[in-house]
Amino acid sequence: MQDSLSIQNPPRKSLLGQIIFSSRWLQLPIYLGLIVVQGVYAWKFLAQLWELLEGLNHLTETDIMLAVLGLIDVVMIANLLVMVTVGGYETFVSRLRIDTHPDQPEWLDHVNASVLKVKLSMAIISISSIHLLQTFINASRIDEHTIKWQLFLHLAFLLSAAAIAYTDKLLASATAQHQRH
Repeated sequence: MQDSLSIQNPPRKSLLGQIIFSSRWLQLPIYLGLIVVQGVYAWKFLAQLWELLEGLNHLTETDIMLAVLGLIDVVMIANLLVMVTVGGYETFVSRLRIDTHPDQPEWLDHVNASVLKVKLSMAIISISSIHLLQTFINASRIDEHTIKWQLFLHLAFLLSAAAIAYTDKLLASATAQHQRH
């Protein structure tokens, strides 16, 4: 008797639960703002590219290399913005419903908060690596103290990413073991 009643009258959603769940939409202006920032980085890339092309005849090989690394840095930050915007919106706000779109990123179909954390930490390490490479190329013009701090921060990023990946591996293993039992 109880089972037939619960089937006919499903539990009502609480108002508080609906408000809390709907609050995820407060993130929408944040993700829209990240799209604006993506435009800022596109402008910055084009401005740096134009500057490189204008000064091409006067730049040394080292200057060109530093300029190219600067362009790569902008691209990597823009990629990070795309991952955060697309992955974050998909994970925390609402589905994008682009499953049939030919340009859908392959990682989007299996993105979750855990995967997003690891991808973001790897992107941050990549960006830090570019900055460190720029520093080493330009080491003669940079204070030794600054170089040490950049290296220290890069190592901290590496350790943090390793800790995040290890924790996620432990959680995935525990979840898989729990599902088997």
